[in-house]
Amino acid sequence: MGKSDVIFMPGAPVADAVLADVAVRVAELRSRGKTVGLGTVLVGDDGPSARYVAKKHQTSEQHGMTSHHADLPADASLQQILDVVHRFNDDPAVDGYLVQTPFPNRDFEGPVLEAIDPDKDADGMHPTNIGRLAHGLPGPVPCTPAGIVAMLQHYAIPVEGRHVVVVGRGPTLGRPLSLLLSLKRPGGNAAVTTVHTGVPNIADYTRQADILIGAAGVPGIIQPDMVRPGSVVINGGLSFRGRADKPILMPDVDEACEEVAGWITPRLGGVGVTTVAMLLQNTVALAERRFPGTP
Repeated sequence: MGKSDVIFMPGAPVADAVLADVAVRVAELRSRGKTVGLGTVLVGDDGPSARYVAKKHQTSEQHGMTSHHADLPADASLQQILDVVHRFNDDPAVDGYLVQTPFPNRDFEGPVLEAIDPDKDADGMHPTNIGRLAHGLPGPVPCTPAGIVAMLQHYAIPVEGRHVVVVGRGPTLGRPLSLLLSLKRPGGNAAVTTVHTGVPNIADYTRQADILIGAAGVPGIIQPDMVRPGSVVINGGLSFRGRADKPILMPDVDEACEEVAGWITPRLGGVGVTTVAMLLQNTVALAERRFPGTP
């Protein structure tokens, strides 16, 4: 394959289709007297996190949801954060919410995550919901993995029975994505291999992949010589480099992989734009579970 032959898979059409469905479901709930509410908690003043949270609220309001937000200072105590979590757990106007990570104090992330009501976990990251995912039970699915599966389905990429290699094993992306793709369900049922920075010969695995997914958050970890010609390459892992006031987005997949792949997500406007859409999809699904049927 050459660059002129590669087919790009932008995320915007996928997100638009998901959000159109979300808007219909939100309107249906509103017709029954239920307004869907999305909550967020932001600790500290990390620029990318603040912009991401703002985008979530802007999109949710555009699609008929109400926004509930709590800002906490970077030096907030664990108890202060837990107080907000418990408030959102108890607030009937909040159907789903997330606590934006990373925290200034990473030691707080585990206790805070476990304190979230699993039935209001819009990010799908509570241990109960990861367990539901592992067992193939209904529940919110982590947003970026769900977005990747939605992209594969939208672009009619066959997944069942194919070899998917996921580079990365993190709790927010690589690990749940590997589970999701291996489940016997639409968009899954694949043979999944998970590799990571602890594997010295990653390229031996990636060159066997029908579908190769970067999920490590390590800039350029996937290079062109690691890609099987004509395969599907998806960049899920992103990180930021440069100054705090002017961060540069760095993808896991080197841009030169376009010269080898058959299908590939673009450097900008790929998986990332689907993540907010999947967050809203989770939130409306949580509201539907709390308010089933008609009055």
